[in-house]
This record gives sequence, structure tokens and C-alpha cells, in this order.
Amino acid sequence: MKFFTKLFCISTLLLAITNTQAQCIVGETELVLDIATDDWGLECYWQITPLGNACDNGTIAEGGNIVQIGCGGAGDQDATNGNGYASNTTITEDQICLIIGESYTLYYIDDYEDGGAHFTLNLFGFPMLQFTGMGSNDEFNFTVQEPLQYDVACNQVLSYNYVQPTDIEIRAKFFHNGSDVINSVEMNYTSDSGTPVTSTIDGLNIQPFTSFELVHPLPLNTTNGNHNLSIWLSSINGNPDMNALNDIASKAITAGPGTPNILDTYLDYNTEMQEIAGSAQGVDHPRDLDFHPTLTNNELWVILKKVENSGGSTVKISHAGEASQEELVQTDGNAWHFMSLPTAISFSRNENFATSPGVYDANHDGGMPFTGPTLWDSNPAVYAQPSGGNGSHIDMLHESPYSMGITWEKDNKFWVNCGDHNEIMSYDFQEDHGPGNSDHSDGIIYKYPIPGYSEDSDHEIPDHMIMDHNTGWLYACNSQQNRIIRLNTATGTPGDDVTPHEAVSIYKYMDNFTWEVYLNTGLDTPTGIDIIEDRMIVSNYNSGDIHLYDISNAQPILLGVIPTGESGIMGIKIGPDGLIWYVNSITNQVMRVGMTTVEVEEVSTPLALTLSPNPAKENVRINLNSFDPTSKSYVRILDFSGKLLTEKNIQSKSTVLDVSMLSDGVYILQYLSDHSVLSTQKIVVQK
Repeated sequence: MKFFTKLFCISTLLLAITNTQAQCIVGETELVLDIATDDWGLECYWQITPLGNACDNGTIAEGGNIVQIGCGGAGDQDATNGNGYASNTTITEDQICLIIGESYTLYYIDDYEDGGAHFTLNLFGFPMLQFTGMGSNDEFNFTVQEPLQYDVACNQVLSYNYVQPTDIEIRAKFFHNGSDVINSVEMNYTSDSGTPVTSTIDGLNIQPFTSFELVHPLPLNTTNGNHNLSIWLSSINGNPDMNALNDIASKAITAGPGTPNILDTYLDYNTEMQEIAGSAQGVDHPRDLDFHPTLTNNELWVILKKVENSGGSTVKISHAGEASQEELVQTDGNAWHFMSLPTAISFSRNENFATSPGVYDANHDGGMPFTGPTLWDSNPAVYAQPSGGNGSHIDMLHESPYSMGITWEKDNKFWVNCGDHNEIMSYDFQEDHGPGNSDHSDGIIYKYPIPGYSEDSDHEIPDHMIMDHNTGWLYACNSQQNRIIRLNTATGTPGDDVTPHEAVSIYKYMDNFTWEVYLNTGLDTPTGIDIIEDRMIVSNYNSGDIHLYDISNAQPILLGVIPTGESGIMGIKIGPDGLIWYVNSITNQVMRVGMTTVEVEEVSTPLALTLSPNPAKENVRINLNSFDPTSKSYVRILDFSGKLLTEKNIQSKSTVLDVSMLSDGVYILQYLSDHSVLSTQKIVVQK
């Protein structure tokens, strides 16, 4: 099994190619093949035949390890050095004449059956086609056809699957199949086949046969529920698209509630630590947790350290904290490399997640460090499923030994706390390479050295981090210095190049960035952190206390302390219900911070009322001190965004309100008479 990645560089070497034509005749065009090999170039063999012909039948051109592999050599594993292509090299094979309008098959045979060559097919002077040999006996069929002048395909809707109903970003990925440079387009979208929303986007410079992304200037506003979103381009440089077959991409999205900011409610109630899962559910040395971005699923993922020789695991807790809760422990087939002693987990809103390894070298061979963050697909048909013998990971970059924390910024871009380098690093995986593959060449990495930072020398206590998407500040725990640091991600200029352990697109130091020690008082080995709007929570490993801060100003203000009663708390998260969730690595527990006795009840009570019970499970009884039967009286419950959730008319001084349809959380109950609010107070639903 090979756990190495593709390195791309350009060099010159003698080419193994069989093709006797030196110059193409009328009706033909030249195919120029650029072939990028991985660490095992000698395992590659390819051949081109007319479409419909088997390999070795009517061979037009062939290359690579012709002597030892050929059409029948897949899986033989007998290729030796000195034959075929060099490793980590881009080779150009030219003088291949093909008939315009005819179709052909490119066969790829791999001696080890694990893929390892990427082909760019240049026709008519354009890099028109791309093909990656993924395994053995791969076939790529293509037709030699001159490109149209204007032909843009909408390949993928990038808007997130789960969104809040207002100001939804409309974003898509396109591919320019035409021959002209694109300067302007009209971008269109519809929701549920409604009236198209069209805007012109100017100032573009999109070269032929390149992919690009666009964001529609006008966001979508809709209602909660399921919707179908379609996106396409119409006018291209003022001209219609000349190929209507690939114009539109569609996607089903769900609009639903976001996470409420109710942290201040903890100041008004006593707290209770509630176990969600423990050793009986497979929780073993948990270090971090995060919720799947489809918040209505209430799906919690927990990362487990486990042991080095088998790698870490995850526990997926579906319907977390509910009566229907289910747990699933999963370990990837190659977790010993791709999830080695993981310290943290972070979900992207595109439903991928990344983990950070707590080891020096994920190959465990005593050599140079070769480890860093790993990208995974949360789809149950992909994650932890077999994928060609190289695990189910969809990307990995190898420049951060002892990665002690990770957080998401956008799409496949994450930030990592690198303990070995005493740095914060940004990693953009860009396009993932698919399950079990190994092309990391498009990765973009920047290093941000932080003076005075050092991680736990035993590599046990993570330094978790969180991106404040509203401000662009990145906040990170620094447990060994008892401080919270923050970095302004909008600052900095690329500096010197860094020599990578594998070839990537960009790997540089970042200069002139802004960072500061944001908090350095009252902390006791801070390790967990999360933010919602202008509130921040920090967990302290030694004391087990959770601190709640107001971060609306330049200096944080401590609002309160929530004691958990146990040391060992690590990752911490604000759940979809607005409550605090955390893991304890010593007690092997996943916990939720609940609320119990009401200490402050009435906010404003011209007509006083009492609630019983509060917190409530299914029903709450409302008792009024006085009641006017001639007025129109009713009670209603709202969430903290002001959305009306339920309402009931009042006919007497005492009435029962059904709250069983509400999720666990804190809500606002109002008593109204003749449309005037007479009393407001908080109600807790806790089942």
C-alpha cells in the first residue's frame, strides 16, 4: 500500500511513444498529450485506439511502460526502474494525428491498480479535455471536435444544501468550453421554477477551457422548507450560448432555522451537566465535536483519539439528545495514516469535514514528517467505506506535524494550529481528489508564525480554534500560555516560498499580518472555543470551567462562569438548540449544559403570570393573577430571532400550552391582551 501524493514538476526526458506520423494531413489535427505522473511513473501505460476497438486493436499511439505493462499488465506489480516514465514529472507526447470528427478511446493501465497519471488532451491549440487514471483498465472516450466560440457549462451549484431563508448566496461553478475569452455574462437563477432573476457581471477575463466560479449579485429570499435552485448563464460577451445541452445545473436546498444566540440565558438559570453519550456508546478519549451543517438533523460528530497503530475514529450521534438518538462508531480503513491520533474536527457548510492529526509523521516510519489536515466527505456512502485500498479520505495535505486544532473558513479551506512549527496555517484543499485518490497538487498553504506560541509537549491537550465569519478574525486557544490569540485573516501579504514535502500549487510564509493576544487573564489551560455573534465561550481543561464573554468591543468582557465539575474538558460547541455541548477526554463523555431552576422569572409583568413546570417537556400551565374575559387575550411563543412558533387564545386564568413540538432550547413567552404585550418571560423546553 502506498501513502504518498502526486508531485508535479516539469522536466525533459526521452519519451516512449509509438506513432509514425510526423505531420498531420488535411482533415486531421494534432493531439498533444501532457501526462503528469505521481511517485510511481514506471507503473503507467496508455494507448489510443479508434472508439469501439479493444486495447491493442488498431493502436494509434501508446506510451509509458510499454515493455513491462501493455494492455494486459494491470495489477501485475512487476514494473521495475528504468522502464516507462520518470516519477513526479510532466511528459509531453505530440505528433499524434487524429481525424477531425472521429471518436477515440484512451486506455490507461496501471501496474499497481491504484492510478497515478493525469492526462491533458490538447486539441486545436486548447487544453480541451482532462482525464485522470484512477485505477486499472480505465477508458476515456473522446471526439475530436473543434470548439465553439461561446459554450459555457454550468457544472455545479455551489450554494449550500442547508441555508437560512434570507440572503441566500447564489453561487455556481462553470467551465468555459469556448474559444473566446469571456469578458461579461448574464447570470440567471430560479427557485422552484419561478421567475428568473438575471444580472450582468462585467470585468471578467476568463480564458478558454478553464473553470470559474460566479456569485449572483442578488441573493435569494425564500421561506423555510425544501426548494429547487437552478442556475445558468445566458448572454456571453453579448452573444447567446451556442450549446444548450450543458447550460443549466440544479440543486435541492433546504431553508431552515439557524442557531439561536441564547447564551446569556445561562446567566439567569442554574446549569446541569447532561450526558449525551459515554463509554457505553463507544466514546473513547474524545477530543472534539461538531454538528453537521444541516442543523435540523441535529447530527453530532465526535472525534476520538484512539491509538496510533489503528488511527482515530468518529462517533456520529443522530438526533443528539432526543429520545430517538442513535450512535454509530466508524473507523476509516486507513485511519492510521489519514486520521492518526486526531485532535480536532470541523465541518464545512458544504458538508465535508476536516480533521487534524496529532502525530509527527503519519507514515510512522521514523523519517521526515509527512502529515497534516485531512478532508472527508460526510456522505455515509463515502465516509469509512472501501475505496481502492487507500481509505475514504477525499484530500490530505502534509505540512503540519502535531496539528492541534482546526476550523473551517469557506468551502474546502480550513485553518490549522501547527504545534511543530509554532504557527497558524491556512490550508485550501481546493478541488478534492475524490475518495482514496492522491492528487494534492492544487493545494494552497500559507504559514503565519506566532511569537511565543507553543503547544502541549505531550501532544495531548489540543488548542482548538474558531473562525468568526462575521468579522474575519480567527480565534485560537493557546493552552500552555493560558491565553486566547486572534488573527485578522483579511491582513497579510504573501512572502517567501516554503519547500514542501509534496508539490502543491502555493506554499508561502505570510508577512505583515495582524494578530494579538486577545485574552490572557482568568484562564486555566484553555482548550475549547466557540463563537456566535458577539458571544464567545472558552473551556478550561484543568478546572473544567466554561467562560462566557461579550466580544462586541475591542476587549472581551467576562459575563459568567459555568462550572462543569470535572477536569478534562476539550472541544466545545454551541449546538443547533443554542445550548453548550462539550466532550470530556478523561471521563469519556459527550455532554450538554442544560438549565434547571429559574432564578429570574419576570421581565415585565403589569399582569403577573406564572409558568409550571419551567423547564417544560410537553405541556406548560400558564396561571394569570388576573383575567379580563371581555378582552381578546392570548399567549404566544417566539424564538430569539422573533419568529412566531405557536399561539393560543386564553379563556380563563389558567390554561395549558402544548410545547411538545418545540426542540430543546430557550424561548420567549408573551401574554397579550387586545394586541398589547402585557408580560414577557423566558421558557425553557427540555425533554
